[in-house]
Amino acid sequence: MTAAAVDVPFTVADRAVYLPSAETLVVADVHLGRAATSSVDAPIEDGSDAVSRLEGLLERFSPGTVAIAGDLLHSFSRVPRGVEETVADLVAATDAAGAALVVTPGNHDAMLEGVYDGETAAEYRLEDGETVVLHGHEAPTVAADRYVVGHDHPSLSVDGRKLPCLLYGPGTYDGADVVVLPAFTRLAPGSTVNGMRSGDFQTPLVTDADAFYPAVRDVTGDETLWFPPLGECRQLL
Repeated sequence: MTAAAVDVPFTVADRAVYLPSAETLVVADVHLGRAATSSVDAPIEDGSDAVSRLEGLLERFSPGTVAIAGDLLHSFSRVPRGVEETVADLVAATDAAGAALVVTPGNHDAMLEGVYDGETAAEYRLEDGETVVLHGHEAPTVAADRYVVGHDHPSLSVDGRKLPCLLYGPGTYDGADVVVLPAFTRLAPGSTVNGMRSGDFQTPLVTDADAFYPAVRDVTGDETLWFPPLGECRQLL
C-alpha cells in the first residue's frame, strides 16, 4: 500500500504538531507520573524523556507558544515523587526557548493546580484565530475551523507493528477539521484504530472515523507517512 498525499496546514514531528500560522507547538497526553503508578517496570523514565524530547522540538521549531492538549499528569488522586520537578523542568525549557506554555486540562489533570501555576484554558484559541486546542474528552463550546485534541492515544497497526499515529479529519466535526494527536508519553500503549468505528472513540469530536487520515512518523527517514482514510485502511492493513 502506498502512502497518501495529504495537504495539511501543520507539520508532524515526534508525536506533536507545529502550526506555523500560529507559531504554536501542540503536544497531548504527557501523563507525567505514569511510570511511578505502573504495576510493571517502565522501560523509560517518563519525566526526563518528556523534557528532552520537548527540548528537541523547541530547538527544531522555535515556537512562540507550546500548548499541551490535556493530561499533563497521569494520576487522578496523588502526585508521584518527581512529577512536580518535571513540570518545573518543562516550564523552564519553554521559558529558555522564549515560548509561552499553556495547558488545557484533561480528565487526568485533577491535581494540576498543585504542581503548575501557569496559564490554563479549557479551550485555547491560537493566534491564527482558526485553531482551538482542547483535550477532547468533552465537546468544544466554541466554534473553530480546526480543533486539535488528544485523549484517545491513537496508534496504527502496520505489518504487525503498533505505531503511534496522528489522525486528521478534514471537515468532519460540524464542518471543522479535527486533529487527534498520539500520546506524547512513550509509555502509553495506544488504541489501535485500524478497526475502530466512530462509537469506539472516547472523544466526541470523532463523528466519522472512516474519514480520518492516519499519519505515522518514519523516524529513520525523518518523514511523515500518510495513509488513506480509515474507511479504506481497515480493508488494506
